[in-house]
Amino acid sequence: MEGPEGGAAVSAVGFGVRGPRGWVFRGVDIDAAPGSLVAVEGPSGSGRTCLLLALTGRMRSAEGTATVAGSRLPKQLSAVRRVSALAHVPGVTDLDPALTVAEHIRERALLQRRFDGSLRGLLRGVLRPRSARRAEARHRTDAALAAAGLDLDALPKGPRTAVRDLERVEALRLSLALALAGEPLVIAVDDTDLKLADTERAEVWAQLRAVAAAGTTVVAVCSRAPDDADVVVSTAPARPTAVTATPTPTDKEAADALAEAGRA
Repeated sequence: MEGPEGGAAVSAVGFGVRGPRGWVFRGVDIDAAPGSLVAVEGPSGSGRTCLLLALTGRMRSAEGTATVAGSRLPKQLSAVRRVSALAHVPGVTDLDPALTVAEHIRERALLQRRFDGSLRGLLRGVLRPRSARRAEARHRTDAALAAAGLDLDALPKGPRTAVRDLERVEALRLSLALALAGEPLVIAVDDTDLKLADTERAEVWAQLRAVAAAGTTVVAVCSRAPDDADVVVSTAPARPTAVTATPTPTDKEAADALAEAGRA
């Protein structure tokens, strides 16, 4: 179900993913309205990233069901992938440290124009004047950067700043902007508070809250959920709330699951 601002409802009942060595997570129940900020809380290695990948159609579930924007998982993986995006997911959306911010943005715009949308939309785009296509691309890029809170002029070398020279929060904002450029209904963000100071953590959550308030449903992994999250699920086995993961996956299982996501 789509919300009035373009977000999507996300729900799950008894949702689980099984890897080669056992359950990565299982028993997940979620009920999030369109435009919600959903915090997936738990320690590293408890299946948090795999839950994000499964909810966005990048990983096939083994039990239970989930519904994203009206499409059911695991049967409609491709439909869910079309309306969702990933940001800041290690091993899946890694930024190239040698490329500049501007190069990442240009690359994303090219991929967006070539692979996103319907065939009819692509044909319409080809027939439109080049100036109109460029203006639309700039508008979408500017809107995504604003939504992610990334000010290019404030970077050390502006758009020519290399990714390796970005602060941790700036890199997260860039990854978020690249994902938002596709105008997804749902965006999944990994490691939102990894190695961040309290002030930085508060800054990131405020930005994600703004993204959700603008209509995009946000599902974000964290070690500690913010007080203002609309929905909190936990993958910590010692404190099962909305999510129970048994057993905690090993590093090998997590690597296998990420490899499977890359093939999806």
